[in-house]
Amino acid sequence: MDGLLDMKDLIAYIAKALVDRPEEVAVTEIEGEQTSVIELKVAKEDLGKVIGKQGRTARAMRTILSAASTKIKKRSVLEIIE
Repeated sequence: MDGLLDMKDLIAYIAKALVDRPEEVAVTEIEGEQTSVIELKVAKEDLGKVIGKQGRTARAMRTILSAASTKIKKRSVLEIIE
């Protein structure tokens, strides 16, 4: 991707650092015209770790994704799949 950040890899890296079963982290990207949807799937028992208390961890991941997406002038949305 021309040395630019790959949003999918960024989310995978963060998620793997948070969970107990990093081998079960799966990230897919659905690219649209102006918006990319990043889907994050983790082991059922790790769901709470990526969401965090009152959704704080998920919100923080979305903030990082948003800030990084600004650099490539594209909007990215994080969906956590249960």
